[in-house]
Amino acid sequence: MAHTPILGLDIGSDTVRAVVAEPTIHGQMVVRQSITRRSKGMRKGVVNEAGEVAETVGDILDEVGKISKPALRNIYLGINGANIKTQLSRGIIAVSRANSEIYKDDVARVMQAAEAVSHSSNREILHNVTREFIVDGMGDVRNPEGMSGARLEVVSYIIEAFKPALDTLVRCVEINKGGVTAIMLNPLAAANAVLNKSQKELGVVLIDIGYNTTGLAIYEEDKLLHTKILGVGAGHITSDLAVALKVPIDVAEKIKLEHGYASSKDVPSKESIDLSKIDESMKGTPSKKFVAEVIESRLSEICELVNNELKSIGKEGHLPGGAVLVGGGAKTPGITELFKNELKLSTKVGFSGQERFGTISPNTADILENPEYATVLGLAFSTKELEQENGSRIKNGFISRILKSLLP
Repeated sequence: MAHTPILGLDIGSDTVRAVVAEPTIHGQMVVRQSITRRSKGMRKGVVNEAGEVAETVGDILDEVGKISKPALRNIYLGINGANIKTQLSRGIIAVSRANSEIYKDDVARVMQAAEAVSHSSNREILHNVTREFIVDGMGDVRNPEGMSGARLEVVSYIIEAFKPALDTLVRCVEINKGGVTAIMLNPLAAANAVLNKSQKELGVVLIDIGYNTTGLAIYEEDKLLHTKILGVGAGHITSDLAVALKVPIDVAEKIKLEHGYASSKDVPSKESIDLSKIDESMKGTPSKKFVAEVIESRLSEICELVNNELKSIGKEGHLPGGAVLVGGGAKTPGITELFKNELKLSTKVGFSGQERFGTISPNTADILENPEYATVLGLAFSTKELEQENGSRIKNGFISRILKSLLP
């Protein structure tokens, strides 16, 4: 095993998850421990009460310190939130050497040229993801190093974050003496955990249904085509049930988890729920079919929003690799059939494969079969790309440039 353990940290709106892992010589990440806490101070993937977020993070880092102190200085942090923006960019340089051979520093220069995009001072480039390199007009080059040419171009997919939100999230970690090595957009991290090369080559949409948001990452020809953070998630289902059934939020959450189903047509109309068995103070027996109708309505809205994003890039119903669902919302019974019908795509729940992750105890083995852990596992697994391809840099104690590029 490598000498430096890694801490993947996903600070969600409902739950904070952490995974301590170590890379092996075989390319796997061995999960040593997972820690979960209820989240406080987050809303729609953004910090809205820094003190509460810092308190929760501090609690987790205290637990991590008992397992692996080095991991505290090697944190790979996930970010979410509707303030993420994207744009395509193109960088062009002249190859500097007389023999016209393209070297690593030429690739770095053209990637830097692609970052010369127009954005406001309160935004920061989070990812510079390579679509393709072009050498003397010849496109679809994956890695131009060693090739000959006079002109090198790159087409990049630039992902920007709202800098104050990014800095606040990092500060909540640093104030607890944690060291952030790199940061990654959650859907991209989840994709690294559950998608294989064949799916990305064929065309696939990763749908991460969190509590307050749903994140998308769409791939084709092993290239990232599009990302989006939608401002609706599984927590909205809970709110809908609370209103529809006139029950408290905690009761609505239990009803969703214990009796929920994604498709109302598959639920018998005569079956009901005895609320007194969920909470002794409650009365009533709402039908399971009505509960399913409420859940289906919100999930259908999410599908409509996903379809809008697919339509915007001309991929609605045209991804042979289908849709892969992760996040807490992916555990809703019947959800794959509903999404299959709504998106007109083959659909399945994504799990982190054994070929990527190993475990040392039954407790940690369970999380590999849990779609809620896709993001945090993906953060840990993404270190291979960051270290081998990008060499992410740290400046003045926090991120100065994050995930320099993900080569296609």
